[in-house]
Amino acid sequence: MPDMSTTNALFELSESQKRQYIDAETVFLALAQARKAAAEVRGSMFWRELKGTRTLIRSSASGGQKSLGAHSESTQKLFDSFMLRKTSVEARVRALKAQLATQQRLNRALRVGRVPNIVVNVLNVLEKAGVAAHFLVVGTHALYAFETAAGVRIAEQAMATRDVDMLFDTRKRLAFFTAMEKLDSSLIGLLRKVDPSFEVVEDQRYTARNNDGFEVDIIRRMAGQVDPHPMRMSAAEDDFWAVQVSMGDKLAAARRFDQVVVATSGDMALMRTVHPLDFARIKLALSQQVDRDANKRGKDALQATIVSALVSDYLPHLA
Repeated sequence: MPDMSTTNALFELSESQKRQYIDAETVFLALAQARKAAAEVRGSMFWRELKGTRTLIRSSASGGQKSLGAHSESTQKLFDSFMLRKTSVEARVRALKAQLATQQRLNRALRVGRVPNIVVNVLNVLEKAGVAAHFLVVGTHALYAFETAAGVRIAEQAMATRDVDMLFDTRKRLAFFTAMEKLDSSLIGLLRKVDPSFEVVEDQRYTARNNDGFEVDIIRRMAGQVDPHPMRMSAAEDDFWAVQVSMGDKLAAARRFDQVVVATSGDMALMRTVHPLDFARIKLALSQQVDRDANKRGKDALQATIVSALVSDYLPHLA
């Protein structure tokens, strides 16, 4: 690993890039809130004659139906309120989606983002499936969240990698497995929605690799008394088996840090990772492990130094 001082490892974005990111982030987060509100009014309400009585029916998005009672002043208010809110939030989602498309084009034109497209796509497919909160980006790709928050670019020497490490939170595994059963999917199945060529590596079952050689690794804390081991990520035979890592417990216990990141395509996603100072502390500890690969130790130390400087110079409120 070549020597690099922090003075030539961080490069500030232009003012136009910073302004564009703020505008795009605002629209992205507003759309996320609008979609959450829209999910609460999925399905429909309608009136039906049941045994000669006009009755309010609530129909879920999955097709299930439930009677809410005979027509009355209260059920009429319930119906009117539901329909008004549904119409309003659906209109807001449509408007914000149009705005987001514009912001994505501007992101691309001003080169606001540089996160690999496939990483943003993976984060978004997990978000859409409702399981993104069960994973943290904990490897080199976490640096994209930190540099975005600071409005800088970290030198490429500290960033280059062809795999993304995703820490699975085993403490909430029952909620995850329940969600996957409802989706009737596997984790590798979700990744194949991003790229159908993803396959779990036969002799490295915690890794999926696509035809371009990009890899997704699913890692976990060391198994304790309450953790199952080994642990497959779904009932599907071709799915991931999460691998234990030495720093898994420290990563799982670290403070959380969420940041909207931007791909080179202009698309955006919410990256969930660990607090930058916790990241730096863990990376420094890894660099001092005598059994750590020598090439990785150098990169660990470099990343720890850069992230510490980034917080000191650009994100002092996080200190």
